[in-house]
Amino acid sequence: MMEWPILSFLLWLPIMGGFGVLIVGDRYGARQAALLVATLSFLISLPLYFVYDSAAGTMQFTETFRWIDALGVHVNYDLGVDGVSIALILLNTFMTLLVLVAAWDSVKERIAQYMAAFLIMEGLVNGVFMARDALLFYVFFEGMLIPLFLILGVWGGAQRIHATIKYFIYTFAGSVFLLVSLVYLYTQTEQGSFFLPDLYALTNLSESAQLLIFLSFLVAFGVKVPLWPLHTWLPEAYAQAPTGGSVMLAAISVKVGGYAFYRLALPIVPEAAHDWALLVVILSLVAIVYMSLIALVQTNLKKLIAYSSVAHMGFVTLGLFLVFKLQGLAFADAAVSGSVLAVQGAMVQMISHGFVAGGLFLAVGMLAERLQSTEISAYSGITSRMPVFAAFFMLFAMANVGLPGTSGFVGEFFVILASAKAHFWVASIAATILILGAAYTLWAVKRVLFGEVNSSELNQLQDINRREFVILGVLGLAILVLGWWPEPLIRLMEGSIREWMMMVSPSDLMPAMKGNS
Repeated sequence: MMEWPILSFLLWLPIMGGFGVLIVGDRYGARQAALLVATLSFLISLPLYFVYDSAAGTMQFTETFRWIDALGVHVNYDLGVDGVSIALILLNTFMTLLVLVAAWDSVKERIAQYMAAFLIMEGLVNGVFMARDALLFYVFFEGMLIPLFLILGVWGGAQRIHATIKYFIYTFAGSVFLLVSLVYLYTQTEQGSFFLPDLYALTNLSESAQLLIFLSFLVAFGVKVPLWPLHTWLPEAYAQAPTGGSVMLAAISVKVGGYAFYRLALPIVPEAAHDWALLVVILSLVAIVYMSLIALVQTNLKKLIAYSSVAHMGFVTLGLFLVFKLQGLAFADAAVSGSVLAVQGAMVQMISHGFVAGGLFLAVGMLAERLQSTEISAYSGITSRMPVFAAFFMLFAMANVGLPGTSGFVGEFFVILASAKAHFWVASIAATILILGAAYTLWAVKRVLFGEVNSSELNQLQDINRREFVILGVLGLAILVLGWWPEPLIRLMEGSIREWMMMVSPSDLMPAMKGNS
């Protein structure tokens, strides 16, 4: 176990580095300074994977300091990570580095501010994945809105102001429910505590209180995921955001919602989650179906990917809440194996979606830099002018479809297998809807990559340069490695998922959980 505060480094290095980039300014190497900070953050995050004891699955690398101790209120600066947290931190540091490299030439104005916003966001998101104190979690959960608000509002498209205000209202309104619930939970603990294990141990919550808390969490985190029908901010935000903003919204921001369900909502009020799991399962299936149908009629590439993201994140919430339907199985062993498989699928899907959606948005951004348009009708026959780009775009599209051998297949396959153990029709609906994903993805691929080059602008397109090749190549490699060899990621998270299952499972399944661990 490491003795130096690696989590604090990962939290504060990007934040302080971001302010340092602001001081450096545009004229004195803001790009280079930001790239250095992002590279160091990614390199520092790597030891988490290699040193973490995944077999134990417990919170490790913990740090605790007194943060607030006044007027009878006691709040700690309490950090720690498990296997799921580490996977998401690695995704965050990796994607931030790629986004900054991708913006090297595309951002022409306010370069230092742009780079700083992404670095500060990286640190705040890392804080979300590390926090073991609910109030500290809330601070980071809310704080990450500030750089995202600026990224969308300053560097976004023509309708950026409307999209930014809508995004802020939705997310901030949802967070109000979260804050009220956390304050109430604080009053219910014996000594007044926001420490997450203390909130997990609460046994004095009435049935109505649990229901209200669960519904508050559902709204607050459902907006982030985004869960239908709380998704309506997303298409405009994705379409108006600059390329880097779209990548981080899809690859990182929505993962915060899924992680919050995993870390806060389900362990704190498992009984209410069990009682209302069917509602979320239905909403997840509706999201998968409805968003896929809407994606079929999109004429804008960024909006198509946005609606696709809602559909794919539906598999995440489906996997998480299937746990409570599987707990009703007659055989405990089947319940345990199916539940672990469902959560594993949800978490692998979150990581995979970060790679795939990030790759698609970066690829579309590269096209938009050349023709200043994300409309599908503006493109045709790209393959003949940009064959290397077309190969990468096809790879990302196939991963989006869930082609076996790509990362997009693994998580969805796990969730469908777990769904089959819970209910045949849930699995049937989830599997059948994959056809719609293939339909809207291949339709876009056909229109953009194939056909005749029908304009002089298209005829003058140049293939991707060396920097763009490295960016897309690294993401493509990550998609293929996770698709062919998901074992390292699964092994990293499995112990933590089993520990988590102990918190959300009814008492009659505890012996089976211990026996299968």
